[in-house]
Amino acid sequence: MKPTKPIDGKFQLVELPYAPDALEPVISANTLSFHYGKHLQTYVNNLNGLLPGSPLEGFPLEEVVCKSEGGAFNNAGQILNHNLYFTQFAAPRSDNQPVGNLATAINAQFGSFDAFKEEFEKKGTTLFGSGWVWLSSDKDGKLHITQETNAGNPITKGLTPLLTFDVWEHAYYLDYQNRRPAHLSALWQIVNWEEVNNRYE
Repeated sequence: MKPTKPIDGKFQLVELPYAPDALEPVISANTLSFHYGKHLQTYVNNLNGLLPGSPLEGFPLEEVVCKSEGGAFNNAGQILNHNLYFTQFAAPRSDNQPVGNLATAINAQFGSFDAFKEEFEKKGTTLFGSGWVWLSSDKDGKLHITQETNAGNPITKGLTPLLTFDVWEHAYYLDYQNRRPAHLSALWQIVNWEEVNNRYE
C-alpha cells in the first residue's frame, strides 16, 4: 500500500474519484453526503486533534493504525477504512466482474465469483454490531475474507486490504433501513475491479 502521509502535519479528507450522485441508486447522493461529508470528515478532524504532541505525530496513516490504541486507533482506523471504501467504487454496471490476476485468484480459491460473493456477503451479514468485511491478501498472494469489528483493519494482521464493505448502519440506513443483506448484495454493481486489482498487484 502507498502510505497516506499528513500534509503540513494534518490528514486530509480523501478526494472522491466520482461525482456525488455517480453511485446511485446503489448509494444515494444523500447517503454519500452524510457518510463521506460528515462521518469521515469527523474522523479526520478528531485524529488531527489527537496527534499533535503524541509519539505518532507525523507518521503515515497506516503506521498510526498499526501502532496506536484507544481514540487515536479508532479515528485513524476509520479514516483508512473509509479511504479504501470510497475509492473502490465507480458508476453501476449490471455485469460487474473481477479483472486481471485478482479474478484468477478468486476463481482458483473460491471456485467462482458467485461462490466468493456468497461467502463475502455471509461474513458481512453475520457480523454482529458495527464493523467491516474485508478481502485481503497475504505476502504470498493468498486471499482472505475477514470480519473486523468497529474500526478494525486487516493491515494490523499483516494483510494487504483489497476490498471492503462497510456494515456500520450509517453506511446504508438512509437507503436500505435495516436491510443490510440487500445493501451488501447491491454493492457489487459499483465495485471498481480495476482499482481492487491494482491493490492486489
